[in-house]
Amino acid sequence: MSSPARIEPGPGQESVWDYPRPPRIEPSKRRVRVIFNGTAVGDSTRAVRILETSSPPPYYLPPEDVAPGLLRPAADERTTWCEWKGRASYLDLVAGDRVSERAAWRYENPRPDFEAIAGWVAFYPGRVDECNLGDERVRPQGGTYYGGWVTDEIVGPYKGEPGTESW
Repeated sequence: MSSPARIEPGPGQESVWDYPRPPRIEPSKRRVRVIFNGTAVGDSTRAVRILETSSPPPYYLPPEDVAPGLLRPAADERTTWCEWKGRASYLDLVAGDRVSERAAWRYENPRPDFEAIAGWVAFYPGRVDECNLGDERVRPQGGTYYGGWVTDEIVGPYKGEPGTESW
């Protein structure tokens, strides 16, 4: 199957179809905040995003910018493999009386070229109450597998929606 038609980005926008393969790590220019159950789970001005063809970028926060004691290894202990970054492990988020299963992931021992994110934490926007880039509230990437952060500056179409599995 061929790739879908790229949406032409407008002023101040970027297309996920212009992102590289293999992916690239890039510092975020905006403050990143993650909120769950009224708690600031993550708050960083040092986050990075990973740009990869066809997907909105996920944002990774350094462990020092994630509230301590709220993440635990996912109960199901399943991992996934990325050909570029390596083995991802998943984390459940516990804040007060609420639990969000597999709300975050990290690469503890990433492959070469991605060592910079070793131990850094990425959150699924659809599994927390709120993710923000600067003043903009992020929308989750479609589907249940990918954790991209959709913002007004990103255009697609995006991988993850029904019918996109073969892109």
